[in-house]
Amino acid sequence: MAEHPHAALVRKGYDAFSRGDMDTMRTLLAGDATHHVPGSHSLSGDFKGQDAIIDMYRRLAEETDGTVHVVPMNVLVDGRGHAVSLHRFTARRQGREIDETGALVFRIVGDKITDLDECVEDIERGNEFWG
Repeated sequence: MAEHPHAALVRKGYDAFSRGDMDTMRTLLAGDATHHVPGSHSLSGDFKGQDAIIDMYRRLAEETDGTVHVVPMNVLVDGRGHAVSLHRFTARRQGREIDETGALVFRIVGDKITDLDECVEDIERGNEFWG
């Protein structure tokens, strides 16, 4: 059975992110997409629009000296414009390391991602890592 188009779109996004291919990322995101990052640190908040999202991804790489890795473990879809991905997130920053499970809840309209809600295993650990 073929993979659902929304799952394929999400996997394509993970692949582009992992390769640092922000040109491809732009083709997957709606112009007014929003990425919501939980926590209370310098990289948390709502990043609205392709430029803001791509800049936040650039900052993730910059803040971790390129050690940020996000590996998808599973993608689930409902066939009505929602997808949920489970992934492993690892990075090193300023002598600290993080290794945890995370998730993204996607809203997809047509063939574009319009909203990404990020969920983390431990918000306080994330605040400490990025703080």
